[in-house]
Amino acid sequence: MKHILVLGAGKSTPYLINYLLERAEKYDWFITVGDVNKELTRKAVGRHPRSSSIMFDVNDTEMREAQIAKADVVVNFLPPTFQYILALDCIKQRKHMITASYQDIRMADINADAQRHGVLVLNEMGLDPGIDHMSAMSVIQQVKKEGAEIEAFRSYGSGLPAPDSIDNPLKYAITWNPRNVVMAGETGAQYLYKGKIKILPWHEVFQRTWRIELEGIGTLEAYPNRDSMLYMKLFGLEKVHTMIRGTLRYPGWSETWLQVVRLGLPNESIRISGLRRKTYRELVEMFLPLHDPGPSLEQRVANFLNISPTGNIMEKLQWLGLFSDEKIRTAGNTSAEVLADLLSRKLQLTENQKDMVAIVHELTVKYPGNGRQRTKIRSTMIEYGKPGGFTAIAKTVGLPAAIATKLLLTGELPICGCHIPTHQAIYTRVLPELEKHGIIFKETRTDIEK
Repeated sequence: MKHILVLGAGKSTPYLINYLLERAEKYDWFITVGDVNKELTRKAVGRHPRSSSIMFDVNDTEMREAQIAKADVVVNFLPPTFQYILALDCIKQRKHMITASYQDIRMADINADAQRHGVLVLNEMGLDPGIDHMSAMSVIQQVKKEGAEIEAFRSYGSGLPAPDSIDNPLKYAITWNPRNVVMAGETGAQYLYKGKIKILPWHEVFQRTWRIELEGIGTLEAYPNRDSMLYMKLFGLEKVHTMIRGTLRYPGWSETWLQVVRLGLPNESIRISGLRRKTYRELVEMFLPLHDPGPSLEQRVANFLNISPTGNIMEKLQWLGLFSDEKIRTAGNTSAEVLADLLSRKLQLTENQKDMVAIVHELTVKYPGNGRQRTKIRSTMIEYGKPGGFTAIAKTVGLPAAIATKLLLTGELPICGCHIPTHQAIYTRVLPELEKHGIIFKETRTDIEK
């Protein structure tokens, strides 16, 4: 019997865990789900006879090492902070690890150890990153086989409420870890546009947006995501003049979130004493300059941000609850934790609503002998969640890791070392399985003039 240890039982794991449990009898698996919240783990596995649920504290070294020792593969859906330490433990104990988090830069330091011990540490095996990498590599390799030269590459990803499920001014819903939404853009962004490197600090990310039209959805706004230029080498696109990876939102999100960032509220480093005894108004006041008595908090915020005190952005900030006299609910001690709690409560999907996931790749290519003519290739995947069932986020984040786990335990993933799914042995095996579950990319080609 093979033992699978799933760490984390949050919003992104239900589909993953369900996939593994449904196949436990066929493949002779036993699945243990661990999370600091024991109730979440109980709910995740139910009464399945080939499962167990445990309270798991990743900071408890003895507990961590003991649970990893029992497993054949660890599927890590804990926050990215713990990726490296778990990878170290897995390599030490000759256990494989699969995670959806961005690959920690320190993985390069332990790659040789993983290879020597025959261990696979597979990172970025979710939606974005994950499915986006695999689908990008697939279309890039196909275009190269056709003999075309790729001149520009743009890729966009999003997790949003479906158009018919928008019911709040921010046009957003929390279907994954709210911390990731709060801290989006924290490292700034870098991309290449027509041969020029563009660098954006955090406070600029959300005001460098552009429009994207998505068939069946309408107009969305895009903003740059992290360091796009890393993927020029990973995707084999060193000669392109444009390389952009972006995030999609409904129009209006970025102009609002920009002001939240400018206020300084997405902050994880400053611990605020007695935060739970404060009101949301008092928290916002802390981030404003010293002042003489006079204007209201709302007016001073508008003045500080140089926005209209009666405009659309202020209305959204008020709706979110930032000017409320209500006591702060979260047990955390940073303003980022307060924001995450607010978003979780205010931006919920109801039982009758569904979310949506979209990935779009756009390539500008030139075929030999076509003169000045170029071709624009667009590859698009849109997946909808089921009201009252699995969200699209849970499916698209959890399914790639689940498939990789199956392939690994059945001997169909014959690689070791630290990898992301740009490796041909990974994406050529996982993408066909994703298609069987309805994760399908549709391609269009349009001739354009340079």
